Amino acid sequence: MTTLVIIDAANVIGSVPDGWWRDRRGAAERLRDRLARDGVPGAEGPVEIVLVVEGAARGVESVPGVRVESAPGSGDDRITELAAEASGRDRLVVTADRELRRRVSESGAEVVGPRAVLGPS
Repeated sequence: MTTLVIIDAANVIGSVPDGWWRDRRGAAERLRDRLARDGVPGAEGPVEIVLVVEGAARGVESVPGVRVESAPGSGDDRITELAAEASGRDRLVVTADRELRRRVSESGAEVVGPRAVLGPS
């Protein structure tokens, strides 16, 4: 079965102090492109990657291999909804946000930190 990987774009992007705040949309596009090219390191079997963007990054387009979801409000709320909607299948949420980790874990999703997609720093 294909694992659903839901990525908290703002949290992952914000974990690397590389000037992302000057161009949030561009930073989200770079993360999307990296995921499309490299996938999720260490993921076994097929994965469906969903990148959740919010705020200034809304409107980033999907590309083959990465579906981009623009959260209408809170990205955390949209991530929680996606994890709950996919109950019954394997779900992996990528975030370091403690409250979000708690919320998605309640629906049975596994949670890992940003290094899971960025690799070691």
